[in-house]
Amino acid sequence: MLPSVEDEMNQIVDEYVELATFNVLLKSFIAVKAAEKTRWSEITQAVHLMFAGNSPHIERLAALTEMMILALDIMDDLQDQDNADIQWMTCPPGYALNAVVALLMAVIGEAARLEGAPREGIPSFSQEASRILMKALEGQFKDLSQSIVTEADYTEMIQEKSGSLIRLAFYMGYNSSAISAADIESMNELAYCIGVISQIENDIQDVVCFDLKNDLLHKKKTLPILFLLAEPDEDFPYIQEFYANKLTDQQFITKKKECITYIIESGCIEYSRVIQQLYRNEAQRLLALLSVESSWKDKFAELTMIQS
Repeated sequence: MLPSVEDEMNQIVDEYVELATFNVLLKSFIAVKAAEKTRWSEITQAVHLMFAGNSPHIERLAALTEMMILALDIMDDLQDQDNADIQWMTCPPGYALNAVVALLMAVIGEAARLEGAPREGIPSFSQEASRILMKALEGQFKDLSQSIVTEADYTEMIQEKSGSLIRLAFYMGYNSSAISAADIESMNELAYCIGVISQIENDIQDVVCFDLKNDLLHKKKTLPILFLLAEPDEDFPYIQEFYANKLTDQQFITKKKECITYIIESGCIEYSRVIQQLYRNEAQRLLALLSVESSWKDKFAELTMIQS
């Protein structure tokens, strides 16, 4: 995140939050997000310029993207309870919940102030952003409710949960640009592909890292884990037994070392990489369809990590 975007976020807080203690709390959360070196605002700005946008408010729109993502990150951590050391998890939960609502309300208020007359073919901010955010929340609910059974379920959930957030960052950039309807369709599909690519990368890293955030310990069904569950092994039945509640958490953790070795040798990582590459290939195909200069396509591919 550029320092100028962080400054914009702090200015928005000043404009909407009068209570000093609450104002300081929100700014401390913004500082944590800024230190993560996220690319959300960069993506919004790049998409805007890629489609010949010239809004004088683009930096503030990029800040609104970051504020929405921050609100959803806080909510995600409150729900998963797996990121105990981050600042919004060390304050009272009610404070963090208030922060989520305040950030989203500030975004809605500021976006309404900035938005001009709706353009033909592009919904208003309130309509489209709400629709995209709701789709992301539906994906998060599916993840929380552990309703994933098949690989198709997993892909749909990731497209909703992660892909919708990327689609939101894109929308914040192109909403005030000269984008065509065909390019909007390609960008939406691109967002879903990039969401899957990114999430598979996270899932691969997670499955061999036994800590509080490990998906196996939370009995989640990610792509590599679905592969493991579909491959019963009489010599190593512990993953299936753990997911079937035949082993306690502590009993499963005692198998940590053997489990990591089994995962590495199982082929689940290689399989996940193949699926990831298929989505990367599709993302590259969609990127080629965009009616923008090749130099912008190269920059976009680098920023969103869809290059080979």
